[in-house]
Amino acid sequence: MLRKIIVGVVVAVVVVYGGLLGYLYANQRDFFFFPEGDVYEPASVGLDAEVVTIPTSNGETITGWYGAAQPGQPAILYLKGNSGSFSAEYERFIAFSEAGYGFLSVDYRGFPLSPGEITEANLLADALAAFDWLSERETEIVVWGRSLGASPAVYVASRRNAEALLLETPFYSAVNVAAERYPYVPVGWLMLDQFRSNDWIGDVEEPVFVAHGTADATVSVGNGEKLYAEVPNPYQLWIEEGADHSDLWARGIWERAQAFFEGVKGE
Repeated sequence: MLRKIIVGVVVAVVVVYGGLLGYLYANQRDFFFFPEGDVYEPASVGLDAEVVTIPTSNGETITGWYGAAQPGQPAILYLKGNSGSFSAEYERFIAFSEAGYGFLSVDYRGFPLSPGEITEANLLADALAAFDWLSERETEIVVWGRSLGASPAVYVASRRNAEALLLETPFYSAVNVAAERYPYVPVGWLMLDQFRSNDWIGDVEEPVFVAHGTADATVSVGNGEKLYAEVPNPYQLWIEEGADHSDLWARGIWERAQAFFEGVKGE
């Protein structure tokens, strides 16, 4: 009888665990990407920018905002995170423009302004397409990736020539973050969009600035520290005490970014 009970418990655990894995596998992108969000127009937020449509892979297009750089200033390719539309971050683009920096930011496919499917391959292709489009209009480009966007930023910098790379709250890899959150799940086998920034960082020749907060509950600060440790051309690692995942803009990252961009001119 005891043996039957033990076997029954084991079978039940295996069935429940298998069902959990199946649920996580089938719904994983719903846990990772949150594309819904408010959409803004440049004029409605007082920004002088052009709404642009950029060809990407598979004959599809992405939509973004572009503002030209003033003479002597670079353009910032700003790659957003995993939620909402880039247009909700208009405060940043206003600051870029007021300082004379050009900028381009886009919604990846599947996010509010760009139709299509959200996949790692599509996000990486969209980031490359955005860089290539911008390089036809600007001579100097710096790449700024925030959160999820830090991963395609690393990918772009590993395959294109930019002036600098700024990574705000980056992960070592998405699969690394998933493993931290779900240590009981074999995420390396199940995860479709692993965004292995650590595999690409070694090919980045540009100077790299990494910013992270010690209280980041979304992407632990150890991710940024670990990724920075593998940067071939490190410039600075800024760890802000007590900062959470979305706090760095209010805590002065823009001032530090400008100092970084100025500091690497001519390198």
